[in-house]
Parts: sequence; structure tokens; C-alpha cells
Amino acid sequence: MTTLTRGPQARPLPAPAARARVRRRRSVTIALFVLPALVLFLLLVVAPILIAMYSSVFRWNGFGGLPANFIGLDNFTRLFGTEVFRDDLWHLVVLIAFSVCVQLPFSLGIAMLLHQRIRGRALYRLVFFAPYVLSEVITGVLFSLILSPESGMANQLLRAVGLESQWLSDPGSVMYSLFLVMTWKYFGFHMMIYLAGRQNIPEELIEAAKIDGAGPWKVFRHVTLPLLGPTVRISVFLSVIYTIQLFDLVWILTQGGPSHSSETMAVTMMEWGFKRSQVGYASAVSVVMFALSLVFALVYQRLVMRRDLEGATTSIGGRR
Repeated sequence: MTTLTRGPQARPLPAPAARARVRRRRSVTIALFVLPALVLFLLLVVAPILIAMYSSVFRWNGFGGLPANFIGLDNFTRLFGTEVFRDDLWHLVVLIAFSVCVQLPFSLGIAMLLHQRIRGRALYRLVFFAPYVLSEVITGVLFSLILSPESGMANQLLRAVGLESQWLSDPGSVMYSLFLVMTWKYFGFHMMIYLAGRQNIPEELIEAAKIDGAGPWKVFRHVTLPLLGPTVRISVFLSVIYTIQLFDLVWILTQGGPSHSSETMAVTMMEWGFKRSQVGYASAVSVVMFALSLVFALVYQRLVMRRDLEGATTSIGGRR
């Protein structure tokens, strides 16, 4: 004789009042977790931006309470009429061009090389990434000693073959020297980004291209590089944003010298705000830096990273 057993009955849906209570409890939980981060964001990010915007339209030395000498947009007019600041913008363009056209391709090449099965590749990855772990201050002090015109190790090696360079002391070579230090410091970071992107590419696609007769260059050009597109775009974005805000290395290595030939906007802001006590003028520089970063981020995400962001949104929506 067969005994039929009744399975568990379906749980009834909660009443509207119960559902509303669950939603309120969930909202309170989310708010409790988000609130500390939101408070810190408002205090450490939003508030300084608003204060800088406010003080940029005043002539203010930073002392004596709130600024009171309102001058409108005179600080910005004076800023863009200054040759030093126009040179800062040119230095920004040069460093961005060097970073995108030299540093990032170099990082990509090293990443592709270290993705191969070569002996000691874990050690090479560690050695190449190690400079990024060092602080900018330590890197600046280290290269100040290495690139010293008189007793630096770089010139001692060059003198052995009959050459010599002034490195950071020559207006004609200081930007190249600065970029050399930036590349040494940051190429390992971008290398690791590219390595992570390359490891996410299915090896079946690479093998299929090889079976079809594609050589190493064609495999890289037509398979690897297109699939690394989102990674490359993120790398370019981070590199440009960092270059706009570049300060630490320049301040330690040259303080913008010689004769403002390596000065950046952040160094100009430091010079006028803390050394010359013209906080209103320095705030105008910071507002321009913020505007450049914001405009670049919005335009870049809209025109370059739009497909990546849409794909991420679609993937998240599909998993829900």
C-alpha cells in the first residue's frame, strides 16, 4: 500500500504592512552602512571643493577669518594671462602625450612578455611592480641623488663613455628626466593591469587564431589587443587623471624648476597658496584642475568608455 505524503505548502506572501516593514528595515540597514562613508565623502571631498570655489572669487591670504574682498573672476583672468600657468598647461599636454604614447605601450609590452612561460617570471613581476609600492617622496629623494649633475650615479656611468647630462638642472632636459622617473615609478602598476586583463582572455581564442595560421603579431593585433580594449581604456583614464594632479614627484625633484620649466598646476597652487599666501589665487588654480579632471572624466566616459559601461550595466542587470 502506497502512502501519499503532502509536500511542504508554499509560504503565503507577506501582507502589505509586513512587506512595508521589511522594506523600511532594509532601508535603515543600508543607511547605517552608507552613512559613515557619505559623511566622510562630504567632509573630505565635497566640502573642500565648495570652499575652493568660494575662495577663488576673493582676494584672500588665508588669515583673518572668512574672505571678504570679493573680486569676481579676476583670479581666473589673471591666471590665464600668466605665462607660467600657460606653461603649466603645456607641460600637462607633454606629460600626457609621453605617458599615453610611450609609458603605456612599454607597460603593455612588458606585460605581454611576462605572460609567456619564462623562467622566473614571478620574480620579474615582483621586481617591476616594486617601484609602485614606494612612496612618491622616497622615489623623489632617490632620483634626486641618482640624477645629481655632480655626484649622481647616472652621470658617473655616462662619464665612463664620455657623455654627461645635467638631467634635472637643465630646462631643456628636465621634462624628459621627470618623465623617466614617472615611467620607472608607475609602469609596473599599468603592467599589472594589463597582465590581469590578458589572463581573462580565454586561451581557446588564441589557440584558434594560431590554428588558422595567424602569427604572433597577428594574434596580438587582431585577438589580444581588441579583447584588452577595456583594460587599455581604464589604464589611459587613470594615467591622464594622475598627470593632471601631478605634484609629489615634481615637488621633491625640482619644485618646478629650473625657471618654472617643470612646473605643474599643483606646484603652482602650492607656490601661491602656501609660500606667497595668496589663497584666493591658489584656489582658482585648484578649481581649474578640478574642472579639467571632471570634464575629461565625463567626456572620456561618454565617448570612449560608453560601451564598457553599458556592458557592465547589462551584465549586472542580467544577474539580478
